[in-house]
Amino acid sequence: MLVSGEHPREVDPTAEARALASAWWEVDALPPGLTRHSALVSLLIRAGEWAQGVLDAEQVVQQGEDGDTVLARACESTLLALGRAVVASWTDGFRADLSQVGSALEALGGLGLPQRVRCKVPRGYALQGLYPESYLASARALPAQGGPWRVVGIRGIGTGLAGVVAAALGTQAVCFVRPRGHPYRRTLSLSPERTAQLVDEARAGYRFVVVDEGPGRSGSSFGAVAEFLEAHGVAPSSLYFLPGHGGDVGPHATPRHRELWRRAQRGVVDFESVMVTPAEPAHSLASWVEDVTGKATAPLEDLGAGGWRKHLLHDLPKAAWPPVHRWRERRKYLLRAGGRPWLLKFAGLGAYGARAYLQTRVLADAGLGVPVSGLKHGFLVQPWLEEARPLSTVERGGDRWELVARVGAYLGFRSRHFGRVEDGCGASSRELWEMARYNTEVALGREVAQALHVWIPRLGALERMVRRTVTDNRMHAWEWLVLPGGRVLKADAVDHHRAHDLVGCQDLSWDLAGAAVELSLDAEELAALCATVERHKGRLPPLELLRFHRQAYLAFQLGDHALAAASYDAHAPDEAARLRHAAARYAELLRCELAPASSRPLTGGVGVGAQM
Repeated sequence: MLVSGEHPREVDPTAEARALASAWWEVDALPPGLTRHSALVSLLIRAGEWAQGVLDAEQVVQQGEDGDTVLARACESTLLALGRAVVASWTDGFRADLSQVGSALEALGGLGLPQRVRCKVPRGYALQGLYPESYLASARALPAQGGPWRVVGIRGIGTGLAGVVAAALGTQAVCFVRPRGHPYRRTLSLSPERTAQLVDEARAGYRFVVVDEGPGRSGSSFGAVAEFLEAHGVAPSSLYFLPGHGGDVGPHATPRHRELWRRAQRGVVDFESVMVTPAEPAHSLASWVEDVTGKATAPLEDLGAGGWRKHLLHDLPKAAWPPVHRWRERRKYLLRAGGRPWLLKFAGLGAYGARAYLQTRVLADAGLGVPVSGLKHGFLVQPWLEEARPLSTVERGGDRWELVARVGAYLGFRSRHFGRVEDGCGASSRELWEMARYNTEVALGREVAQALHVWIPRLGALERMVRRTVTDNRMHAWEWLVLPGGRVLKADAVDHHRAHDLVGCQDLSWDLAGAAVELSLDAEELAALCATVERHKGRLPPLELLRFHRQAYLAFQLGDHALAAASYDAHAPDEAARLRHAAARYAELLRCELAPASSRPLTGGVGVGAQM
């Protein structure tokens, strides 16, 4: 199934280097404390993205090789200086000497840089609650006795993480590499000079630690680096991995990479040990938010990986719970403090969290989203609405027209206030069509998928209709909370446009199609929804684009849920069953949508597309 994708942004690296130096002055001016530490980590993330972009561009010029170049050394020294500052800040009460950081950042603007580079979203920082401080703890847990360390960071997120790990290990030997090729069969290529350097270090008894998030479905990035190092003299006993989790490699790992993963020494200190129940009270998540919530009166309760369902859906059998992609869900905790419950939800480190906070606040101030009380080092602080019920648990016989009006007001407000975004930050119409055709063919057969070919001559025209905005991309019924009295609020509303998938930012019609599917709107209700959106000054998309996006939406959700179900079969069969049930629903809706017009049903939301 096709569901994954990336949406890199293009930046002027010289202008960004100057902006990094300016940002350092702002961080340096802050008083010691969590706010300063958080800003310092944000600077580390931003510099890591910059280094990823410029080194990827240089790798292309160097015919796919990573080398020991002037630019590479500048990136390494800069991220090492930032890593040292982060380590010092975390270790010594959020204080750090930033003098080395300033000189390293100011030197970047004088380098010979390309005009444009492509910087990718570091998903661990933006989505998965991956903290550099956890890698600091993992590095310190490595064996103290032995030879010197060489830290190898895998671009992109491995740039900043490697700087922190090298600082924690007390070494200056750090480099960044990018394995290339098929996602499941990547290989690594280094320049002769860089290769000779690593060979000499292996002979001298260095220990090598490879740093990245993941592993994902194949572990091929870790595997490619390990293969290269062992092929050039690094003994297996001298090879260490610092990954983002303690699990195994994914189902698409080659036997060779699976064996490398099995025998490599791995260090993982999990988030909970570092920030939920740490030895140092100042490092605890509960202490970060005390100025907002008051002092905690009970331990944090983990609501991640679908744990929220036992609170909001406790009166439903587990088989009736909505499915979740457990490993994709944001970290979230229930905090009891100040005489009330609070939700602490990971929203992203650095600029990613700041943007999520601002958008959440805008929606809350408009009365359309859940209130928010603060942002603390990547976590939103929100009141936990114990009295709320997910819309999916409310009888369909409720006031449907009030619901339609509320959803229309929400989508119209988003369209007006979150504005247009640049092309390239979401899948094109052709990419959506290719995804829809492939997923439909895999799930329903080539004959059913053939119906999608009617769009081929119209793809260019459809793309010209698109007006990209920061879409919600998460219109599922359980994401709408119903308060006593019937008021409806949208939860989980600000970051799915930059999720792990290929969808990204789309036209408003993507959310309209999602609402029609997830809320089972019939043709009359969908027409009313569109009229409400238009009345609230949100742009009303052409009906042709809406119909195309409905078919693409169904194919995407089908593929996404089917792929997730397969990954949970072995260790969470109950979740796999829920995901597979949802995939079957999307498959049936899509089959009806693509059936000849004479055979389409006209009820239950299935036939809405026939009216577009």
